Amino acid sequence: MSKRRIKKVAVIGSGIMGSGIACHFANIGVDVLLLDIAPRELTAKEEAKKLTLNDKEVRNRIVNDSLTAALKSKPSPIYHQKFASRITTGNLEDDIAKVKDVDWIIEVVVERLDIKKQVFENLEKHRTPGTLITSNTSGIPIHFMSEGRSEDFQKHFCGTHFFNPARYLKLFEIIPGPKTDQAVLDFLNEYGEKFLGKTSVIAKDTPAFIGNRVGIFSIQSLFHAVKDLDLTIEEVDKLSGPVIGRPKSATFRTVDVVGLDTLVHVANGIRENCLKDERLELFELPDFINTMMENKWLGSKTGQGFYKKVRKDDGSSEILSLDLNTLEYREKKRANFATLELTKTVDKVIDRFKILVKGKDKAGEFYRKSFAALFAYVSNRIPEIADDLYKIDDAMKAGFGWEHGPFQIWDAIGVENGIEMMKAEGLEPNAWVNDMLASGNKSFYTVKEGATYAYDIQKKAQVKIPGQDSFIILDNIRKSNEVFKNSGVVIEDLGDGILNCEFQSKMNTIGGDVLAGLNKAIDLAEKDFDGLVVGNQAANFSVGANIGMIFMMAAEQEYDELNMAIKYFQDTMMRMRYSSIPTISAPHGMALGGGCELSLHADKVVAAAETYMGLVEFGVGVIPGGGGSKEMALRAQDLFEKGDVQLNILQEHFLTIGMAKVSTSAYEAFDLNLLQKGKDVVVVNKDRQIAVAKQHAKLMADSGYTQPVKRTDIKVLGKQALGMFLVGTDSMQDSNYISEHDMKIANKLAYVMAGGDLSEPTLVNEQYLLDLEREAFLSLCTERKTLERIQHMLKTGKPLRN
Repeated sequence: MSKRRIKKVAVIGSGIMGSGIACHFANIGVDVLLLDIAPRELTAKEEAKKLTLNDKEVRNRIVNDSLTAALKSKPSPIYHQKFASRITTGNLEDDIAKVKDVDWIIEVVVERLDIKKQVFENLEKHRTPGTLITSNTSGIPIHFMSEGRSEDFQKHFCGTHFFNPARYLKLFEIIPGPKTDQAVLDFLNEYGEKFLGKTSVIAKDTPAFIGNRVGIFSIQSLFHAVKDLDLTIEEVDKLSGPVIGRPKSATFRTVDVVGLDTLVHVANGIRENCLKDERLELFELPDFINTMMENKWLGSKTGQGFYKKVRKDDGSSEILSLDLNTLEYREKKRANFATLELTKTVDKVIDRFKILVKGKDKAGEFYRKSFAALFAYVSNRIPEIADDLYKIDDAMKAGFGWEHGPFQIWDAIGVENGIEMMKAEGLEPNAWVNDMLASGNKSFYTVKEGATYAYDIQKKAQVKIPGQDSFIILDNIRKSNEVFKNSGVVIEDLGDGILNCEFQSKMNTIGGDVLAGLNKAIDLAEKDFDGLVVGNQAANFSVGANIGMIFMMAAEQEYDELNMAIKYFQDTMMRMRYSSIPTISAPHGMALGGGCELSLHADKVVAAAETYMGLVEFGVGVIPGGGGSKEMALRAQDLFEKGDVQLNILQEHFLTIGMAKVSTSAYEAFDLNLLQKGKDVVVVNKDRQIAVAKQHAKLMADSGYTQPVKRTDIKVLGKQALGMFLVGTDSMQDSNYISEHDMKIANKLAYVMAGGDLSEPTLVNEQYLLDLEREAFLSLCTERKTLERIQHMLKTGKPLRN
């Protein structure tokens, strides 16, 4: 049998979901045909232009308007706007025959079985036998959709449920139909993980599948708890947000974003179709939800839901909250709980659950009730919605952004403790949980030899979770493969002669211990190993240097110590570039300031597609001082051509720093020259990133890596460039576009990137530029305005402009 490859897909339906799916396929380089219905009537604008229903502009209006709206939306569904050229639009009357040339047809039309069946009937007239055909339904039974279709259609048909937004949410549920070929399921499972960067989960054909069945239960459970425990919506959002590893939008704000009508639709579907569900009463809508539906308070789409943004008399805006007792909007109330205070020093979310469920206040009661209900519910969903418990955890983490799935949280609290919590609420776990304990298995998960095992109900034993061989999970190898550890880093042996240096500081900020750890990692790698990866699997790669340390030194006027600290940072970055072993940086999430500088100095960057990279030091009143200013001057000169273009290129690199530009994906970082084409690579699935980085380090080492020769050929333009920059900043300050202090920072950066006030273009080495950079950084640290900015950033986490 020939190997299946996906070169072109057709997406049928261009709504928010369809356009999002089309954009994500374009993100990974696939050619996309996006089709929707042709309009039945003209708009006023079309009539004014004397167009008819036969004009192509009109016939493709729906699909084109939908795609345009998607591409303008924020956050963007596409990694880079130029990738949109991979999408061709059309309509289902003129262009449906083109589906004969695609490798996969994905139906994303309205959630009505009759319409879906009609679409499939039309598609089958043109579909080439053997072509994959799937539905992105969020709840319609798959077996109904393929009824009456040909044997080849049914063999290649199943559900493929993407979560919205398709670019950002990782869950990819695959739901077999009655006759789906196993080879099709295996292919989609691998394709979703390897190419789409998803967590693929094969679900059963049950209402709402896995993610929405458990997710909607969890939300509905909280809807009822809010009244039972007399909690405000602010209190529930405080308790069900980041403190337990859930998104900042928590519960009620998430419903506002998704749309209350969407949630109600799914909840009603479960209530009507899961009559044997033991918690069916929880899917009944509380009175306040029914009232909100009647009032059309559906959330963001209608301008008000659980929260409402209003404009005050002074022109400023304010967010009001819905009082669930009076159903009137009021000022937001601050939520405080003693139990949450106990977890403030506990950095790892997984370690907080034991503390939270022991709370003596209303928060503790909330957690005991909600977790007891959740644990009992998921135990009863096996084998109804999935045969394997880890699939439920995978679905909740990937589809709802939970850091830990229900069974992982239960493990953290203790399986037996979880059962005691249930009993206190009049609940019981499914019998298989007690059987598990009786068989000597005291937890749902175990880690052995770097791999995760999960309890298998049929085998009554811990079984290795499949598909891990392409991943390196640092949590699993940290203890067994540790080579060195200090308070800032853990250095692990990844095998095959490659080390990994993993940051362990808060937000992975770079301070003295992290720099010491990086130097130690290079020492160890140069002595006994072949290469070094700098990577972690926290929420963000690194938000930059430890500005608290900088503030303390500057405030105490310890300038000699600060000078030494900055030089140590610079020297460490230069070691990343000029060591005798290949160094690989593996950024993901936020890679800002010092985190960006580290990547700029690595031999190669293996970036996750979702990498937000930038030199943002201007926000705290300084310039990049860890080699970033030097590096942007160097990278600009490497692009120099003859004539005035040199100044333009240098100015672009100057503005990247001066405007604190941050890429919205790894692909945009190439535009800013923070990543370099032909050298750095992008990985769509973040779970694969460390393994891919290791492969590149090993390949470079095996290919005969030689320590680079230090650069002495960097062309700086001196007064020619400096004059241009100073005129520009002076003009911007005169126009009140930037403050006097902003101009001072910009002029310091200009001096560094011009190479000083040299009378003519000159070749210099990197150390020359590093010394200018460090001198400029230190002089800015003496400014009162800079200290104010740093202090403001430390207090609020936001930059201050003055």
